[in-house]
Amino acid sequence: MDVLLYSFVLDEVRREFGIDDRLSGVLLALPLAASAIGGILFGWLADRIGRTRALNASILVYAVATAGCGLATNVWQLAIARLVLGLGMGGEWATGAALVAETWPAEHRGKAMGLMQSAWAIGYALAAAVNAVVLPRFGWRAVFLVGLVPALITLWIRRRVEESPLWLAGRAASRSPGRLRDVLRGPGARTTWVLMAMNAATMFAWWGLFTWIPSFLARPLEQGGAGLSVVRSSTWIVVMQIGMWCGYVSFGIIADAIGRRKTYVGYLIVAAVLVPIYSMTRDVRWLLVLGPFLAFFGTGYFSGFGAVSAELFPTPLRATAQGLTYNAGRALSALAPIIVGALATRIGLSSAFLVTSVAFVVAAVLWIWIPETKGRALL
Repeated sequence: MDVLLYSFVLDEVRREFGIDDRLSGVLLALPLAASAIGGILFGWLADRIGRTRALNASILVYAVATAGCGLATNVWQLAIARLVLGLGMGGEWATGAALVAETWPAEHRGKAMGLMQSAWAIGYALAAAVNAVVLPRFGWRAVFLVGLVPALITLWIRRRVEESPLWLAGRAASRSPGRLRDVLRGPGARTTWVLMAMNAATMFAWWGLFTWIPSFLARPLEQGGAGLSVVRSSTWIVVMQIGMWCGYVSFGIIADAIGRRKTYVGYLIVAAVLVPIYSMTRDVRWLLVLGPFLAFFGTGYFSGFGAVSAELFPTPLRATAQGLTYNAGRALSALAPIIVGALATRIGLSSAFLVTSVAFVVAAVLWIWIPETKGRALL
């Protein structure tokens, strides 16, 4: 919810600060670039101080930074707040994915990761709902201040969420945490780099597409948009999240049944086909129908990354490795909002979306070099 609030108030921020699509794309990209540092940093911390402690710290960082966006008085302050937000965002996934993966047995790990990842769709829908309710009444700054609410989750985590049993066992056995160079130069280094590249391609496609969709739906037809009102476009986004949530959950079930690779590639190819169909559609009814399907296939595959990366790396360096491979990919994908924004100024937003379709195909091809990990026990 926090990271996507900016996408919904983008046009309001553009008008107040007088920025164009290129600079808007930079502000969209900053958290993605910073997330690589945050993922590595908090993943490193999680391997040393525990998953739950690092998780708490990351949530506090991005919640406070989101409120900072609402207090910004110029573009530079907004940019700094977006950078800090990215640090927490990157760390939250790395620590949370390790915690969930280490808690569930192999036969149910994909389902558990899918359920965890499905909360992203809920957050996206909440961002749309906050925008529809708060923006017309209180302005875009109040939208960001709502982003402080997730900080309250840390109180529940501290009291009720138990530490990873695998991490506790490793600490009791005095196993030293892994080092970053072990991930990049060890025996499985090639897999690490391919996994990072595959995730970068999927992230490029996702962030290039879904960070601009709110603006695409709200923009006038003559500017390459769908011409919906703010409230109506928010409603269309909320409906898309139904498909997104189903995509996340179903991916885990299918991946546990037929394998990670087949499920991943299937989702990516269908997403690549749906992008041009959706972006060229102007009938509001068809946008409402196609949106959930695009969200289903265009996001559901993320449920598999946590399981695959957990099954490829041992416990002493799992959180570090997951933080690196997931968020380094996200950092490279920071170019996506910038590229889509730059293309939009020349060929229109709907045509600019086609570059994300190509990224989906590239990600599918890279799966040739990623091993199948279905049913693999964690070490």
